[in-house]
Amino acid sequence: MDGQAVRRLFTQETTQPGGRARTGVLNLNHGGVSTPAFMPVGTNGAVKAISQAGVKNIGYNLILANTYHLYLRPGAALIQAAGGLHRFSGWDGNILTDSGGFQIFSLASLQKITDAGISFRSHIDGSKHALTPEKVIEIQEILGSDILMPLDVCTPPGLDRRQAQKALDITGLWLARSLEAHRAGASRGAPEAQGSLFGIIQGNFYPDLRRISAELTCQSAVEGLAIGGLSVGEPYPQFLDFLALTAERLDPERPRYLMGIGTPEYILDAVENGIDIFDCVLPTRIARNGAALTPEGILDLKKAPSAHNLEPLSQTCPCSACRTYSRAYIHHLFKAREILGPMLLTEHNLVFLYRLLEDVGQAIREHRFAGFKKDFLNRYRQGKTP
Repeated sequence: MDGQAVRRLFTQETTQPGGRARTGVLNLNHGGVSTPAFMPVGTNGAVKAISQAGVKNIGYNLILANTYHLYLRPGAALIQAAGGLHRFSGWDGNILTDSGGFQIFSLASLQKITDAGISFRSHIDGSKHALTPEKVIEIQEILGSDILMPLDVCTPPGLDRRQAQKALDITGLWLARSLEAHRAGASRGAPEAQGSLFGIIQGNFYPDLRRISAELTCQSAVEGLAIGGLSVGEPYPQFLDFLALTAERLDPERPRYLMGIGTPEYILDAVENGIDIFDCVLPTRIARNGAALTPEGILDLKKAPSAHNLEPLSQTCPCSACRTYSRAYIHHLFKAREILGPMLLTEHNLVFLYRLLEDVGQAIREHRFAGFKKDFLNRYRQGKTP
């Protein structure tokens, strides 16, 4: 540890005998979050195609928003004038804000990275901007984030070692500066309202760099640990190898966050490796494109087999789509380009993941997670539904 006391953010409740899967509670400013937990993505301060009340009614109490996007539009000044992102967006649960490092990484032709920070052009209007680690923390404090993420350098598969080392060095430098900025912010405001800063582990796909990054991040005074730079296009076996290599080196006293995963397979792999929270746009994105998560795999409601199927998506799902409508009706909505279609499938997919994580937690508490995972994936990987 770097000499600073770390606030106890995570309470572990149950662990799977012989494994790392666990349940617990994240103790955040806007209430507790039972883990393992999926975070719906509300990039611009809203989860697409569903109201804040709809997300809350499912049971979620932690969503993700993006600092980069909110900084560009509508801007931190307006959100500050509104009293912070919670009041501005009408969400009374917890908010984790990503730093925007991944979004800037995806704009490779529009950005430049130095030790000082990142300079880039807006994807909206081409205007020039610069973000430093300190500025990213300041923006998130203005937003009133419950969990803050530091600026980091995300790297793609296939990067040569010299570039991977440089990215790791910059990420470590930025984390130290982010911690200092966060401490300075705490000294200016009420400690009980201060959000919690996580550290991000990078290192690309070099085992020794991953180990170094995990060690340095765990030695810092961050309140949570995030694994970055996975699920960025690498083969599935490589994802599994580096997930296990990284996760086994994380401090068990702090919450663990695997960034950017949201398929049931990846979620179950993450839980098996002791990960507590994860996020991804996938469930809401595929919903807007007519696809539903089901126990038998992903069902494309726009395809012909659903056109005359008067059965619900699921007999046991409590969402609005399953309680009220048939597959044929939802198929019709997408063919007619009615907005109700994406809304219904968004709710359904978020309910599916929420209930999946509830079942996962119960399986861990009853010491049967390994069997649960095997049975679930055997059914899910059929990939077909009637």
